[in-house]
Amino acid sequence: MNKKTGMGNYRWRILAMLVYATTINYFDRSIIGVMAPTLMKMFDWSNNDYANIMIAFKIAYALGMLTMGGIIDRLGTKKGYTLAISIWSIFGMLHAVVRPAFSIIGFAAARFGLGFGESGHFPAAQKTVAEWFPKKERAFATGLFNAATSIGAIAAPFIVGWLVHESGKNWQYPFLFTGVFSSIWVFLWLRTYKKPEEHPKVTKEELEYINSDSVVESSEKIAWKKVLPKRQTWAFAAAKITDAVWWFYLFWGAKFLADTFDVNIKNIGIPFLIMYLLADGGSVLGGWLSGAFMKKGWSVNKARKMTLLMCAIIILPVSYVAITESKWLAIVLIGIGAAGHQAWSANIFTLVSDVFPKKAVASVTGIGGMIGAVAGIVGDKLLGKVLDSAGNTGYFWAFMIAGSAYLVILGVVHLLMPKMTPLDENLELTNE
Repeated sequence: MNKKTGMGNYRWRILAMLVYATTINYFDRSIIGVMAPTLMKMFDWSNNDYANIMIAFKIAYALGMLTMGGIIDRLGTKKGYTLAISIWSIFGMLHAVVRPAFSIIGFAAARFGLGFGESGHFPAAQKTVAEWFPKKERAFATGLFNAATSIGAIAAPFIVGWLVHESGKNWQYPFLFTGVFSSIWVFLWLRTYKKPEEHPKVTKEELEYINSDSVVESSEKIAWKKVLPKRQTWAFAAAKITDAVWWFYLFWGAKFLADTFDVNIKNIGIPFLIMYLLADGGSVLGGWLSGAFMKKGWSVNKARKMTLLMCAIIILPVSYVAITESKWLAIVLIGIGAAGHQAWSANIFTLVSDVFPKKAVASVTGIGGMIGAVAGIVGDKLLGKVLDSAGNTGYFWAFMIAGSAYLVILGVVHLLMPKMTPLDENLELTNE
């Protein structure tokens, strides 16, 4: 408890659970990207085969984003989050039973189930933040749990390098690794999670602080089809197109380093550590920065969009990754791009809870995530074909788009939502 104000800090314990879940989530989804060069040799996959396996994940992720957000809004955060992590953990472990004769269809099926389960993570996590944090702390809280994506991505190459031989021997073990940790998370979540107004460990002062800049809402549920026509929904969805860039770093980054600089499964750890530590710093700093602007008296609209503009400018140098001959310069530039993306991501997630009532947050987050997954599908298919037909020149265009897309998309977001005026619980503009 804060001795000066008498206000408790239980909300930060809830945030720690989101950090834990995000770490598991990104370890599970990162494993295949780290092992991609090895698995492609073992199973004789082409770039297009690998792209199709990644697309299976994203198709399920897109479908899940369209449905899981609504399911979580209906079931509530506690049950909805438990359902999501249970599904993705089961399918994550099922990768280990795939046999070589059916490797493409087997991995595609396992990735499909993993993608559907993992699609529930960010809607549930963002709904939790909306329930437990006032608007002025949401970007920072989101930045902290979003930084755990990098913890999972950093852990993956080191654990894979420890467990898996360069030849691919023991490749199944990393897919089984997180089953125990997921089970522990579910146990702790079911024991500890309640809404703040129902939680016995939340003080009256902390509850008042959490609700200090929110309005009272009814318990009526909002279907995703009601939020779909709103321009604010599509502003967020446009911002989520940049997810395709993050997917590119995550699923093709190790392959780019292997193809261009001969980095293998045993020495990928340090490059990933550098890239994703930078990404971690960007996530936390980006979430803090917009909150700092608001504390100086800036409007939510100005604070969020100025931070997004700074992120877009910082990301621009990643366009030069494919033309540098220095491995370490390429790694640092990717890391800077990843840092800018994570700072961007921390702020665009909070756009939803800034504008929509809490009970619509998971649904809107799901719709935006679906658009991001579709963008990733298009990117995978195009990159796989170009790499098979034209070789590594495909990476030039991939990094060029990765560096320049954010400025264009920010312009679209501003056109769709120029003032970020909040919507009431009936999704009508307020007088704020």
